[in-house]
Amino acid sequence: MVVRLSRIVLLATIALWLALVAFGNLTDYGSNWPFVQHVLAMDTIFPAAGIHYRAITSPWLQHSAYALIIATETLAAVLCWLGVWRLWRARKLPAALFHRTKRIGVLGLTVGVTLWLGGFIAVGGEWFGMWMSTQWNGLESAFRFVAVLLVALVYLGQRDSELDE
Repeated sequence: MVVRLSRIVLLATIALWLALVAFGNLTDYGSNWPFVQHVLAMDTIFPAAGIHYRAITSPWLQHSAYALIIATETLAAVLCWLGVWRLWRARKLPAALFHRTKRIGVLGLTVGVTLWLGGFIAVGGEWFGMWMSTQWNGLESAFRFVAVLLVALVYLGQRDSELDE
C-alpha cells in the first residue's frame, strides 16, 4: 500500500506542478509570451545561421503556438489529476486492476513529455535553433521537465510486486 500511495502522491505533485505552469501562463500571459515570440521569430540566434527561413514572425501564428502550448500544459495537468483520482479510488483493488487504472496518469505524463521533449527540445531547440540563443534558450528548463516526467512515468508504470490478498 505504501508504494501505491507514493505513486499517487507523486502523480498528484506533478499534476499540481503542471496545473501551476498552465495557470501561470493563463493568468500571466505576458511573462512567457516574449520567450515564445523570440524563439519563433528566431531573432536572437546566430546571425549567419542558414535556418532563418524557418522563422515565424506572424503575431497571429505566434499567439496560436502559445495557445497550443498552454492548452497542452492544461491537458497534461487535467489528465494527471484524473489519473490521481482514479488511482485513489483503486488503491485497495487487486494489483492487476490498480495497474490498469494508471492509464490516464500515464497518458497525462506522456502528453507532458511530448510537449517538452517534442515541442521545446525538438521543435524549439532544433527546428527554431533555440540552442543558439543566449537570451531565449529554454532547453535547460525543458530538459528538467522531461527528466522529472520520464522518471515519474517509469515509476508509475511499474507493476506492483505485492501479492493480492
